[in-house]
Amino acid sequence: MTQDELKQAVARAAIEYVVDGEIIGVGTGSTANFFIDELGKIKHRIKGAVASSEATAVRLKSHGIQVFDLNDVESMPVYIDGADEIDPKGAMIKGGGAALTREKIVASVADKFICIADGSKLVDVLGKFPLPVEVIPMAHAVVTRKLQALGGQPTLRMKDGNPLVTDNGGYILDVAGLQITAPQELEAKINNIVGVVTVGLFAQRGADVGLLGMADGVKKFVY
Repeated sequence: MTQDELKQAVARAAIEYVVDGEIIGVGTGSTANFFIDELGKIKHRIKGAVASSEATAVRLKSHGIQVFDLNDVESMPVYIDGADEIDPKGAMIKGGGAALTREKIVASVADKFICIADGSKLVDVLGKFPLPVEVIPMAHAVVTRKLQALGGQPTLRMKDGNPLVTDNGGYILDVAGLQITAPQELEAKINNIVGVVTVGLFAQRGADVGLLGMADGVKKFVY
């Protein structure tokens, strides 16, 4: 199976976790896009969705799915999103699509986090994928120095020759060179750096269920 076919397989499997008559939290990225396309086929069964990015909101609306502002939603049964890496305990690196802050906020409201990904995202130790950190623009240089002091090699994410700007008006630092053996502790440490909006470590609130597309089918992991 190709990588896209694996992503499509886990997107289909995630439909099992959609709760009828409820609002569903939906993530951002290529795997989440496959899930949105599957969700569009059963849109009559749900009340609507909360989007973790402007791009996700546009795709949901294109399928005729009502998009709710998170401020108007008290609870959600499930949040479904991909990951750039996930470890055997359900801790993840997210933020390759620059939506890490909103993803973390929406996930915090949901009762369950369902991670959907192709099997290549499963790693023993997080950190081969550069760790995204969203920062206030005026603080990117000072935060860079603080992250270097932690042993990382931060690079300011660029787009069309300029710093990429997130939906929140922030910049992204991609931190290479980390072996993240204690993800919860590192998440807290980086989040405490002044100028950081949030770090793309989802460990203190990781996945509850992982649906990973392998060559021999979708494997379910419960954390």
